Amino acid sequence: MSTLQDAPPETRRLSLPVATLIGLLALAAALGVGHLVAGFVGYTASPFIAVANYVVDHSPTGIVKWAERTLGTWDKPVLKLGLAVVLVLCALLAGQLSRRTPRAGQVLVFVLGAAGVAAVYARSDLGQVSLLAPVAALVAGLAVFTFLHRIAQPVAAGPERGFDRRKFLRAGVGVAAGSGIAAVVGQVAGTGSDAEGSRAAVGPLVPARTAPPLPADADFAKLGSPPFVTPNADFYRIDTALVVPQIRTEDWSLRIHGMVDREVTFSYADIRNRPLVERQVTLTCVSNEVGGPLISNATWIGVDLTDLLAEAGVRAGAEQMFATSVDGWTCGTPANVALDPARGAMLAIGMNGEPLPVEHGFPARIVIPGLYGYVSATKWVKSLEFTRWDGRQAYWLSRGWAEQAPIKTASRIDTPNGFAGVTAGKVRLAGTAWAQHTGVAKVEVRLDQGEWRAATLSAEVSKDTWRMWWIELDVPKGTHQAFVRATDQDGHAQTENRADPVPDGATGWHSITLDAH
Repeated sequence: MSTLQDAPPETRRLSLPVATLIGLLALAAALGVGHLVAGFVGYTASPFIAVANYVVDHSPTGIVKWAERTLGTWDKPVLKLGLAVVLVLCALLAGQLSRRTPRAGQVLVFVLGAAGVAAVYARSDLGQVSLLAPVAALVAGLAVFTFLHRIAQPVAAGPERGFDRRKFLRAGVGVAAGSGIAAVVGQVAGTGSDAEGSRAAVGPLVPARTAPPLPADADFAKLGSPPFVTPNADFYRIDTALVVPQIRTEDWSLRIHGMVDREVTFSYADIRNRPLVERQVTLTCVSNEVGGPLISNATWIGVDLTDLLAEAGVRAGAEQMFATSVDGWTCGTPANVALDPARGAMLAIGMNGEPLPVEHGFPARIVIPGLYGYVSATKWVKSLEFTRWDGRQAYWLSRGWAEQAPIKTASRIDTPNGFAGVTAGKVRLAGTAWAQHTGVAKVEVRLDQGEWRAATLSAEVSKDTWRMWWIELDVPKGTHQAFVRATDQDGHAQTENRADPVPDGATGWHSITLDAH
């Protein structure tokens, strides 16, 4: 007959603080070990980065647009912060579910680890060896969770089996310290490529064919328009890279392949030592809302893309130039545009008199005038494959954006900005207009439902760049709306009809409210 002494000992229920700490330490171990291994097999294989990239790649277009419009360049930091919060909450849940037995928490840790493995596996820019990082993270998370649980939850069978607080704290401190060291080593190893040092070593870029000198009235910055040339630090940046690729010139190459007579590969030295050309080109993001800021102009230095393509010999029947970035992002450009010598497509290695900034594509990027950036402006480019449209589907094309994406004629009021309080009487308005590769013929402004009046235009530098404008209006007391519209050199005026940026760019007149007193 069994007795009470023969019954199996019961396990004690962990306190909330201890259970919480176990979940958090397991998370720290998983992320630290995953980051450490990723530093040696591919930095973006870090489970945290891979999952964040997966979220970016698979978010609905509406959410992506909202993030760009609302958060601007803060969209990626906010995403990382949000993911970190989700992981912390999952770690807390794993601890709370395992106050008596570790089974439920172990299952949750495994599921999170498996999500990291799946996110890395889905990346086209990572090889199979990169799976070592999320697998190591999964194993580390499970091992630490189980180990700490075993220390903290002894059976209630006598004082000698009680909770050894010192042992648990020593183990916890060890896990925390080890996780931190692992993360730092992984960070150093993964970002140790001295891209900035390589960039500095490029030296001056001296074009053999320079852009014409800018006329004195290329902009009306003193009257409230932006400067004609956007400083590199102010140039808009829209891309999907959560971690800016760090590539040295000696590690970079460009491969041209697919429907070509001969596959060719160019090193950075091959490009750097060619006669360089300099061009003024304005870039525009298709996500730019009416009146939005996602447009900038720069002086680009590089080589004519058509010269490189001629060496490969693009075959008849090729419909798209499928460009791939180092970070796996892809872009489909109409082949006829890329191959048109009159278009002025470039492989750019310089921007505003210096080598490309790392965040803008160093060592090299594509710049094709007249097309929205998602089909023309691949940063950190490594491959150009010529194919048919049905042979490859680029990143944004698969998300509902248009195949052909010529930039639409548009204009913007920059000064005054938004809902402006002004003094009744003469009020000066200034802004920008663009119709890349066609050119701006005129800009007109009207107050309320009055007549359209022609604004003064800045000198045209190129049909591939924006133009500035200004005008003075007689504004009576009260609240009024000022509207602007541009007409391109083919005689096409902006439409009044508002259209969403999806699928091929926004339309509509930009307007501001003037509160005259």
